[in-house]
Amino acid sequence: MDLSTKYLGLTLPHPLTAGASPMVDEMDTVKRLEDAGCAAIVMHSLFEEQITREQLGTAMDMELHAESFAEALSYFPQPQEFRLGPEKYLEQIRRIKAAVKVPVIGSLNGTTPAGWLNYAKLIEEAGADALELNVYYLATQSWETSESVERRTIESIRTVKHAVKIPVAVKLSPFYSSLANFAKQLGEAGADGLVLFNRFYQPDIDVEELEVIPSLQLSDSSELLLRLRWLAILSGHFKGSLACSGGVHSHLDAVKAVMAGAHSIQLVSVLLKRGAEYIATLRDGIARWLEEHEYSSLAQAHASMSHQNSPNPQALERANYMRILQGWKP
Repeated sequence: MDLSTKYLGLTLPHPLTAGASPMVDEMDTVKRLEDAGCAAIVMHSLFEEQITREQLGTAMDMELHAESFAEALSYFPQPQEFRLGPEKYLEQIRRIKAAVKVPVIGSLNGTTPAGWLNYAKLIEEAGADALELNVYYLATQSWETSESVERRTIESIRTVKHAVKIPVAVKLSPFYSSLANFAKQLGEAGADGLVLFNRFYQPDIDVEELEVIPSLQLSDSSELLLRLRWLAILSGHFKGSLACSGGVHSHLDAVKAVMAGAHSIQLVSVLLKRGAEYIATLRDGIARWLEEHEYSSLAQAHASMSHQNSPNPQALERANYMRILQGWKP
């Protein structure tokens, strides 16, 4: 069965890739990913705060995010808590590229179109085959408009695309008022792909110590539904590549993502739970399902359930919404 796909101009043997995670920190795990047939490896993010702190030799960059409240600075990791500093991050890309043959995608995480984006060029020079720009940002100020939030991201994309020749994808959250329009603007700014979606990790509250505490829960298949909706909506309208990130835990989850329009599928939680070797299980399951349902290739199934063939996708969404509300019975 031909499971090949193209993502960010890279020809992959199948769509299953290792998403951004600590798995890239250990070379043994990287080799296990390759041995399991992983199609590509995404580095975990190098953060804007790490780069600016190193460039300035101070924590002054944190004040922008903390709005000058000193106590808020304590929430940021200390330099020794980051898995890889900026220079070690570049060296790890070089090591991985020397050790495996699969494509390696670098990742930058930040919110402002500033000097830290110069690291995009350094990541390219280190050997990365593509770059993912992760724009993890939660707008909490009442004076900040949605337009200004989007404009910063678009300017960041333009800055990066001007600096590098490798393809660039943008990893988004689903919380934009008009995601389809924003995706169109990102494409016009030069984005070669979109990754749907970033997960916002919701903090918990310690009511005894009166502290905000980090909380992490690995994903499950229920998170896929939001991805399927937007993959289906954007497929055929966004001209670049689409990647599904979050909620793929079975071969049927992967088939759904491809049918909705995904060119690539980023796996993290399922690999942390089941191990790198599970990639082979998922790949074999996809091939088996396609054969059983008389598909000749993965490409034949791609985007077959997207909205692009619907004359009125908005009406389709409204119809499904009403059917769910009217059809429920206790």
